[in-house]
Amino acid sequence: MNIAIIGYGKMGKSIKKIAKIRNHKISLCYDDTPSLHLLKNSDSDVAIEFSQPHSAFKNIKICIENDIPIVSGTTGWLEKFEIIRKICKKKNGSFLYSSNFSIGMNIFFEINKKLSKLLQLYAKDYEVTIEEIHHKEKIDKPSGTAISLAKDIVNNKMKKTWILDEKKKNQILILSKRFNHVPGIHIVKYESKIEDIKIQHKAHSREGFALGAVIAAEWIQNKKGFFSMKEVLGI
Repeated sequence: MNIAIIGYGKMGKSIKKIAKIRNHKISLCYDDTPSLHLLKNSDSDVAIEFSQPHSAFKNIKICIENDIPIVSGTTGWLEKFEIIRKICKKKNGSFLYSSNFSIGMNIFFEINKKLSKLLQLYAKDYEVTIEEIHHKEKIDKPSGTAISLAKDIVNNKMKKTWILDEKKKNQILILSKRFNHVPGIHIVKYESKIEDIKIQHKAHSREGFALGAVIAAEWIQNKKGFFSMKEVLGI
């Protein structure tokens, strides 16, 4: 495939490395929003987008409107998520979004869903805390992954909503911490007076995220619709 990389930071560089290992060509590397002329002339089969919250919507929109399948992992822009869904449907586009492309993390999502569903009958007895730890360069807080974990717990009626850094009854407490050189750690704790249940995912490098994004880009070829890593992994 010819892959356009939109957002050429640390993730973009990791994606480029993994894509080449998997025998793909890089048709475009652009740090912000490429012009329509530049994007069309790149002859790209697919775009992988890891930019910034302020530019993600425009990047995704321009690709969908010009029939370029796009895979995005940018977080912090999801207030416009439903607009993109409507554009994708109207244009018969190809779009795949995930807050986390790690294969292990997507399996972790499913474990958390199952656990919160099993505990739903005992929800009043358990406090739920999500702790996420990332590098200091990460802009959004909490992480998109932590929000996804919290939404799954809310959807299973364990708690009503989530809150950042402030403990309140019947809400999921999300703790966000930033340190140097931490690719990503997510811990979900279910705590009661008689026991604690804790699950954890720890990324050792960005390469797991990059690999998942490239696998998603391979998968979306010749498909039309609005997808997630759930479809890619068949879970």
